[in-house]
Amino acid sequence: MTPLVYDAGALLAAERNDRKFAVLHKTALVGGRLIFVPAPVLAQAWRGGPRQAGLAKVLKGCAVLSTDEDIAKRAGVLLGHSGTADAVDAIVVATAIKLTATVVTSDPNDLHRLADAGLHPLGLVVL
Repeated sequence: MTPLVYDAGALLAAERNDRKFAVLHKTALVGGRLIFVPAPVLAQAWRGGPRQAGLAKVLKGCAVLSTDEDIAKRAGVLLGHSGTADAVDAIVVATAIKLTATVVTSDPNDLHRLADAGLHPLGLVVL
């Protein structure tokens, strides 16, 4: 089963208790699907406090991945080839490529540009 990588849009959907996201997340957990969140994505979305209780609960079912040198270099190459500037998006795409994962996002445009620049197909679930 293809793993999932959540981007910041997915985490924000969890925070606001988005129904589509909740169904997707629960289905993934019940099906034993691996779910990953790159650490920079968490930094982009996490603000703490009681309003993020839903996000905190979702994170219990995810593995938060540190960004190692390989992913950072892959992300940099993707940024260079795509002409985009969002390093966190590039880390999401580099992580998904490395894990052969599908990305859950609310903003697919830049992610597609990054994946196309890396000449890799990218599975996306758009919220």
